[in-house]
Amino acid sequence: MDHIFTTLAQELDCDARYVENVASLLDAGNTIPFIARYRKEAHGGMDDTRLRRLQTRLDYLRSLQARREEICALISAQTELTDELSAAIEHAETLSALEDIYRPYRPKRRTRATMAKEKGLEPLADEIFAQNSNAPRPEVLAERYVDAEKGVETAQDALAGASDILAERFSDDAAIRGDVRTLLQRSARLCSRAAGEEDSVYRLYYEFSQPVSKLQGHQILALDRGEREGFLKVTIEQDEAAAVQAIRRRTVRPGSPAMAFLADVAQDCFSRLLAPSLEREARAELTQRACAGAIENFALNLRPLLMQPPVRGSVTMGLDPGYAHGCKVAVVDATGKVLDTAVVYPTFSARKKQEAIDTLKTMCRRCGVRHIAIGNGTASRETEQMTVELLHELPGVSYMIVNEAGASVYSASELAAEEFPQYDVNLRSAVSIARRLQDPLAELVKIDPKAIGVGQYQHDMPEKQLSAALEGVVEDCVNAVGVNLNTASMPLLRQVAGLSTATAKNIVAYREENGAFSTRRQLLKVPKLGPKAFEQCAGFLRVPESKNILDRTGVHPESYDAAQKLLTLCEFSPADVGTPAIAQLPQRAAALGYDKLAAQCGCGNMTLRDIAKELVKPGRDPRDELPAPILRTDVLELKDLKPGMILSGTVRNVIDFGVFVDIGVHQDGLVHISQVCNQFIKHPSEVVHVGNVVQVKVLEVDEKRKRISLTMKGV
Repeated sequence: MDHIFTTLAQELDCDARYVENVASLLDAGNTIPFIARYRKEAHGGMDDTRLRRLQTRLDYLRSLQARREEICALISAQTELTDELSAAIEHAETLSALEDIYRPYRPKRRTRATMAKEKGLEPLADEIFAQNSNAPRPEVLAERYVDAEKGVETAQDALAGASDILAERFSDDAAIRGDVRTLLQRSARLCSRAAGEEDSVYRLYYEFSQPVSKLQGHQILALDRGEREGFLKVTIEQDEAAAVQAIRRRTVRPGSPAMAFLADVAQDCFSRLLAPSLEREARAELTQRACAGAIENFALNLRPLLMQPPVRGSVTMGLDPGYAHGCKVAVVDATGKVLDTAVVYPTFSARKKQEAIDTLKTMCRRCGVRHIAIGNGTASRETEQMTVELLHELPGVSYMIVNEAGASVYSASELAAEEFPQYDVNLRSAVSIARRLQDPLAELVKIDPKAIGVGQYQHDMPEKQLSAALEGVVEDCVNAVGVNLNTASMPLLRQVAGLSTATAKNIVAYREENGAFSTRRQLLKVPKLGPKAFEQCAGFLRVPESKNILDRTGVHPESYDAAQKLLTLCEFSPADVGTPAIAQLPQRAAALGYDKLAAQCGCGNMTLRDIAKELVKPGRDPRDELPAPILRTDVLELKDLKPGMILSGTVRNVIDFGVFVDIGVHQDGLVHISQVCNQFIKHPSEVVHVGNVVQVKVLEVDEKRKRISLTMKGV
């Protein structure tokens, strides 16, 4: 176990004690958000992303160690475990390397080699492989093994059986597999051809060849999908001569009588056994690598999308555009409560469009609408143009295009039916769109993260891995912001550290039965919410109505005494918390010395600094520190764009080859990775994230194909 901690410490570039502490905390049932926020001294201030990476690697290394022990036991049971083999198993750093070592000892299905062994030909294979310089030639040795009763009719039959045994032995040899695998990774090429004459979205890959070592994740995933859908034939072309030579170097002794025979065995080993096996392995590893990269990229995009600044405190109208079924309309108040709904048909005719404008204008004036959120799906462009005409008659009202991905999934869910039983599916979607503008995080947590659509090939990802990664991001975002215990919905509450769906439902039920919570401690009265769950969740739940000011902050209840002592030592009172006067708290604490104060308050230095920040800005929302979203009052059309124009836009998606930016023309523009900045970058996420407001210059507009090329260079 010490070896695992040392390995992780080297990988994460941190003290091994921190790794051991985190492992102990995880084993004790603590959540990542709780560890990241309230156990900083134990891990040296790692953020949640780094802690999740540590957790993933810890699980992998523990699985690797468990497999080591299992393999040692299995080989030992065969009385084949030697000190040398045991050392090789101990030093194997990956599961594939470990399985290579175990391969010769693994029970096999019936093969050509096992059938040859049943005929008693293994001693012949051993004699030939011994390659004694004074031994007879293989053809002579084989004569002694001719036995018609065993099915060995001729010496050639015996040699064929010996060849099968040796070919399998070479194929199972860990060193040989390692050599050929390294050669494949270094020099093989992945090639694809069209499976037929039909045109498709995979035409770029109809004549494609790329070194395995240089393949990009999006290329691998596209090739996999194209092959799966029957449009592509994909193969790996290996350097056969070099691979066979690598096998011969390990197996053939120059000058021996068996040299030519073993050279043929090496060729058969590669062509029949190693090449197909390693090609399958290489394809699987490429897919695994591409999926890991895509999942990481999806998670990277999801975080800023969830953390987009809310547009609070205003009555908002949500428009869910559509053609056949019209445009669904919902108006919600500043708290998200539905005030009014309607369905209008602006795309049917000029008369219907004017009727829609009149209806929306009446609703806006009656309800006091300040902002309009428009879904970016079907008929979004027409709805946006109608909205601009509407705004000419409503000074002070603005609109924003909202990513509606997943809105239909939510509106058809049991959760939406439970929340809005009085509205049909389409109107629920309009409510969701309005609320996404008001508080993206609170609304998006109701939707399966996979349905939000800020990744690439997410439907091809391993379900378990993708879900785990995305759910981790959602959990981290919710806990970073904090949740109002008295207004949060069940879907939002269940993302709080330590709470499950059951305990979240129980909190809502307790609130409905007993009224608003007045303290955090009341949580302990909620059914099935015990001390451990309370410890994990309490710091992330805010109670604005509490008389204890600390219940409104991110200070954990376990640190209330420390917070009180800090206020006293710095000559403040609880009444000063959140007022302009307490802005001097960090300076006074620094002057007195945080280490000295921490010792007096009975907590760690980092914890005390966090407490000081919370007391200065109780319940602060980290999203408020980000640039506000762009609210528009006018619309551009594709034909209005000219090369050289500089515009503000919102990043909608970040993928391997570039960035898609909403510049207000309905069609997102693409900033190719080469146009993101002036220096070389491996991935656009090094520079921008989903939700960022950026300045871009128009490079080219293709009206026919509806493509906009943008650049961020020199803007």
